[in-house]
Amino acid sequence: MSQRRESELAAHGFVREEGLHFPLTKRELTTIVAAALQEDDTRHDITTAATVTSNRRGRCNVVARQAGVIAGLTLACEAFEQLDPTVTMRIEHADGSRVGPQTSVMFLSGHARGLLSAERVALNFMQRLSGIATLTARYVEAIAGTRAHILDTRKTTPLLRRLEKYAVRAGGGLNHRMDLSSAVLIKDNHLAAVDGDIAVAVTRARAVAPPGIKVEVECDTLDEVRAAVDAGADVIMLDNMQLLDVREAVKLVDGRAVTEASGGITLDTVRFVAETGVDWISVGALTHSAPALDLALDFD
Repeated sequence: MSQRRESELAAHGFVREEGLHFPLTKRELTTIVAAALQEDDTRHDITTAATVTSNRRGRCNVVARQAGVIAGLTLACEAFEQLDPTVTMRIEHADGSRVGPQTSVMFLSGHARGLLSAERVALNFMQRLSGIATLTARYVEAIAGTRAHILDTRKTTPLLRRLEKYAVRAGGGLNHRMDLSSAVLIKDNHLAAVDGDIAVAVTRARAVAPPGIKVEVECDTLDEVRAAVDAGADVIMLDNMQLLDVREAVKLVDGRAVTEASGGITLDTVRFVAETGVDWISVGALTHSAPALDLALDFD
């Protein structure tokens, strides 16, 4: 796929290619972190209040216990700052950085009570997002040297989508559509509503979608791929197809649309899929099944 073609699709919601920019405004950041701190009732941390005097200060650092890719530092910093506005922090490895085991990610100095009460919220955000970034990086590494790109899906935690998709970018992946208004994606259940007529579905989509919005069609068979290409779809999703069929579909499309492989693709199989020549490989597991990265807060 040409750079021009990919940039065009990025401009219309299919793939987000911008650099690694934190996705929340300051107000949104403050709100989501405050809600997380309230959920943990950090203002009434009876354990810390019972064991740590109010004037006690502490120094600590966030440590990666295992190798991975860091994401979520902005959220962690906000958590510590909300409970101790005087805290000082020094980031050693920014979001998107690869770290090895026992690596110090950031150092903090401030009131011990604030540091201790904010610890779990800060680490929860970082462990979740760093886990996504780390798994994404593994998929990206697995297809290195091919033409394919790794994309996420909308299988995200409710209300955390922008953060989780940000973590995918931190790991070197790309974002598929952000929401239902970003692009048209005609799936099997949509096709059922038009008796499986792909041409009708595409025509109706183009009539209703805002100007410039691109259209993708999910295909299960090579016949559906032919129909989607003939209908003028911009992206052809090859859903749960066997490798031989994926390879044949890529040849059939012949650059007239972007090809996307999807469905049950694992780290063990992603390289084989990439070598078929597809443009994109979307993996729901990046966000719905990524294990948390093991991070800890160690006090001096």
